[in-house]
Amino acid sequence: MRLWQSALLLYLFVPPWSGSPRAREADPRVGFSIEPVALFPQTPRRKNLGSLTFLRGYRLVSSDAGFGGYSSLATDGKRFTLLSDGGQGIGFTLSRAGKLSAAHAFRLPDGPGTGWEKRDRDSESMAVDPATGQRWVAFENSNQIWRYAPGFSRAERHAAPPVMASWPDNRGTESMMRLRDGRFVLINEDEPWTGSTGSAGVVFAGDPTAPKQAAIRFSYRAPAGFAPTDIAELPDGRWIIVNRRFSARTGFTACVTIANPAGLRAGAVLTGREIARFEAPAQHDNFEGIAVVRHGNATHIWLISDDNSLRPWQQSLLLEFRLDEVKTRPHRVAGPHAAG
Repeated sequence: MRLWQSALLLYLFVPPWSGSPRAREADPRVGFSIEPVALFPQTPRRKNLGSLTFLRGYRLVSSDAGFGGYSSLATDGKRFTLLSDGGQGIGFTLSRAGKLSAAHAFRLPDGPGTGWEKRDRDSESMAVDPATGQRWVAFENSNQIWRYAPGFSRAERHAAPPVMASWPDNRGTESMMRLRDGRFVLINEDEPWTGSTGSAGVVFAGDPTAPKQAAIRFSYRAPAGFAPTDIAELPDGRWIIVNRRFSARTGFTACVTIANPAGLRAGAVLTGREIARFEAPAQHDNFEGIAVVRHGNATHIWLISDDNSLRPWQQSLLLEFRLDEVKTRPHRVAGPHAAG
């Protein structure tokens, strides 16, 4: 009886927890599947969008409320790793026939903060060293970069580069890629350097988690109304960038640009040439991740969209395209302070 009375007193007089709720986690027991989608739902035979040719696409679906929110991807065209903006991810193998196998879910073993709140592990971009399997993740709210062992088995080291210290919490590190020569490129969402325009960018001479890593600043100017969400390197050394825009009238739309970094130096403003725009009647959503895969003599582009955990109003779309190499031939660097 005394135990029951004590419990009742605790319930009546001890205030309930009023702190931030724990970040929602995906349940690995639930699983997920894929459903084929067309680029143009009303005209499925239509395949061309600007300089991209649609090859195939899927909607990732799950009954798990914690599933989704994928902001970055890494793939060799067969094996896929998708990372959400809450420090969770999925991996799977996808055959050319669209068969899903080896599917699994995981959570980053460590990262900024305690991981209690979603914003602690706001992982927005990912880079991979194909030779070692090491992976780097950039976190937007803390502007930190963490390096993980292959398979995300453990965190190896991390850094908060001073050059990025002025980037705002919710518009910080949004895009990151590792170049084939070992340099790293990071771009924030839409915050310019003081005295400049566009989104602030940094090129690190090597691993940004290493101490005293040399870096140069530049700016990236997205098409009007858009902000960059991810970046990848093309086989010829140019950069391909996915940019998004939101409006109450059209929802999320996106465009893909290609920028030529030849001659890029400190203080330069990099502009991209738009090669495709994702808006009605084509599939359009919150595209936040891009990856490049070489298939023989062809360059394939993969895109992933972040559903913001707002199903069914938004979707987790995984789309594959072939890049038109002729239409997207390199542009000449335009002037001493710009590249495009």
